[in-house]
Amino acid sequence: MGLPGARLPTPRPALAAVLLVLAATGLLLGLPAPSAQAAAPGQGPSAASNAGSNAGSDTAGRGALALRAPSAPGHDAPAQTTSEQTAPGQAASGQAAPGRDVPSVPGHDAPTGRVVLVGVDGLMWTDITASRTPTLWKLAGQGGAGAMTVRTTQPYTCPTDGWLTVSAGQRSRLKDADCVLPSNPVLPGAPVPAGSPAPAQGGALAPGWPRIVKDNSDSSYHAKPGLLGETAHRNGLCTTAIGPGAVYGLADRSGRVDHYVAGTDRATQADWSRCPLTAVEIDDVFRAYLTAGVDAKGVQVPVKPADRARAASAADRRVAQVLAGVPAGTTVLLAGMSDNGPKPHLRVALATGPGFSGSSYLYSDATRQKALVTLTDVTSTMMQAVRLTEPSDAVGSPFRTRPTGDKTARKVEILTDEEVAGQAIRRVQGGFLSTLAGVQLVVYVIAGLALRRRWRGPSTRRRILAGTRAVALVGASVPGASFLAGVFPWWKAPHTTPVLVATVLAISVAMAAVVLAGPWRRTVVLPVLIVAGITAATLGLDVMTGSHLQMNSFLGYTAVVAGRFYGFGNQAFALFAAAMVLSAAWLAGFPLRRGHRWWAVAVVAVVGLAAIALDGGPMWGADFGGVLAFVPTFALLGLMVSGRRVSLVKLGLFCVAGAAAVLLLSFLNSRSSHPTHMGKFWNDLVGGHAWSVVSRKLDSMLGSLAFWPVTLLVAAGIVLLYLVLARPSRFRWTTALTSTYARAETMRPALVCALTVGVIGTLANDSGVIILMVVLVLTVPLFIAAAARSLALDDQDRPDAAGEPSTEPTPAKPSKAQG
Repeated sequence: MGLPGARLPTPRPALAAVLLVLAATGLLLGLPAPSAQAAAPGQGPSAASNAGSNAGSDTAGRGALALRAPSAPGHDAPAQTTSEQTAPGQAASGQAAPGRDVPSVPGHDAPTGRVVLVGVDGLMWTDITASRTPTLWKLAGQGGAGAMTVRTTQPYTCPTDGWLTVSAGQRSRLKDADCVLPSNPVLPGAPVPAGSPAPAQGGALAPGWPRIVKDNSDSSYHAKPGLLGETAHRNGLCTTAIGPGAVYGLADRSGRVDHYVAGTDRATQADWSRCPLTAVEIDDVFRAYLTAGVDAKGVQVPVKPADRARAASAADRRVAQVLAGVPAGTTVLLAGMSDNGPKPHLRVALATGPGFSGSSYLYSDATRQKALVTLTDVTSTMMQAVRLTEPSDAVGSPFRTRPTGDKTARKVEILTDEEVAGQAIRRVQGGFLSTLAGVQLVVYVIAGLALRRRWRGPSTRRRILAGTRAVALVGASVPGASFLAGVFPWWKAPHTTPVLVATVLAISVAMAAVVLAGPWRRTVVLPVLIVAGITAATLGLDVMTGSHLQMNSFLGYTAVVAGRFYGFGNQAFALFAAAMVLSAAWLAGFPLRRGHRWWAVAVVAVVGLAAIALDGGPMWGADFGGVLAFVPTFALLGLMVSGRRVSLVKLGLFCVAGAAAVLLLSFLNSRSSHPTHMGKFWNDLVGGHAWSVVSRKLDSMLGSLAFWPVTLLVAAGIVLLYLVLARPSRFRWTTALTSTYARAETMRPALVCALTVGVIGTLANDSGVIILMVVLVLTVPLFIAAAARSLALDDQDRPDAAGEPSTEPTPAKPSKAQG
């Protein structure tokens, strides 16, 4: 029976919406920042299927079945083949099947080596124990081990999607299909579907292959199923598939594999050494969920722990069969190829053989995270194992190892922790920002009353303003504290979410206490500058040291979602951008107060260059969409600090400069051996595919705007906010703003430019209005804290006021930086 959870279509915005955004930002500002990859268009029920299993006898669960309710599977499966059906001339050679045109690639060394991929659909680290899965336990202890994200084009991955992704080296899908096991292949002598070639004697053909190739080629990822098998054939290597899923993984561009065996129980010793590339499907764990079935509403019936344990043990025995059969010197990769339902999880990745002989953790250049790899990395690793040159269409990176002295139990514990932390964050991540914004909104209302009303007695008003300031500083510290919480192992607690929330609040209170403890508490700017500086330094140092704090954090990313693994995610970029802009503006106020205007501009330039380098550098932030926002924003800040006139023409030129900087970074990165998404964007641009990437990101950004009447209200609010920030004296209710401007010379440039980086970031990133929300949850409470102190100082400066004298000067008239 199929697994629950229909694949829903991604909404596409109206043409008018696209034109509106393009008119506001221009094509150059439409370039997206890297972020969570959007799901491909929806997928629904499809056609009939074949059936089979590893042993070649159990036919349930393969092909297209109903997702939402139980349905009887089709039983028109072709007869299974065994190794005895292989043609005599094809035994134990490393060459492709006779009769197939597989020219070698000139100018390259002849491929050598041997690799076997064991795909265990649905296997997790929680399945592996010393007693239940001794073979897997031994592999984990003696070879490379890692957690693997299997995300493809949908939030969860079905077995066929996983095998197609390995085939293409890029996120792929089986469109309009149910989440069941791969269909049985077409065997020699069986009717061949129209448009497909007949399988070679002893080989097999993946059913529906022409449609699969076309659909993935037309998708936003431009995946090319058959890339792995085709590359092998072009270099004179043959392929052996054991199990139906393996056919989808090793098929060439025509959908054929050279040799096919129905399952591990039918494989002979000659089958394991027949070809340099072999793939094996082991479906016992996934089949346990198919056996449990779905209820009348299409919801997966829970699988009993004992049933899952038996399935894991059965899979372990099949893995032992593989290890016993492969020749010495073979690289063996094991991957949990798919999810078991609509909830995504991290899966198992293991490697042994040449290059993976010692105990180690696996990682790759695609993740840059210890003990974390991706499904597309499997393709790259297989090619590297047989010394094939990896085509540019494959986006993964080969497995790399980090040796460790950890015992097997410790390794399994660490890899299980990755899953626990990812699931804990995934449950609460979506509601964190909206909750934080909602709480702050309540505080803003209370603060507005406190800042405008004259309370009875100066001491009461002073206490209210001091309390408002303290609460605002705690609120402004929360975003940065949400990343610093990653220093503590909160995921080991029995109740992860309460412990994580308590940790964030404790760090926030500690940051505010430090800010209010020193002599700087008497000033308007220094406390808010310290909070902004700590936030910016936390994120900047994090991307320079591997982005560990962003992984599994409230405003960061998680490997379970698999949108990003290093550098700045969209929300982290927004927080970093706001913190850097505010810090630059407030730091520039010190030389500006002493009359050193060009020193103030130099401060802005230095901080701006540091922000652009940290955000856009491929080795650090790897976020070219952020550069699009940073360049014009810091240029605007420099103009405002210098007292120069700001014009739309200048802003337009700054935006062009930002686009030029992005293209330069992308070009330089494209020349590296393993380019990031920045370099791949340049390759897409040169290859004529850049607009599809831009449109996918643009669709996602516009989707975040959702209801257009609300969007128009937000746009109107932003325009009004600009007017208020630019000329607060025109409005009667801006006493706090006017007072703060008078005591902090660069407060107006700080607020205007923070809003600007939020608006441009919203338009240039696929997270849309979330970018602006993150900017505001830092900027607004910092302003409230500064305004509360400014009003308190105003009260002290009145002739009838009692208390400490003010240490903050009040300018007689606005400076050029204030306008």
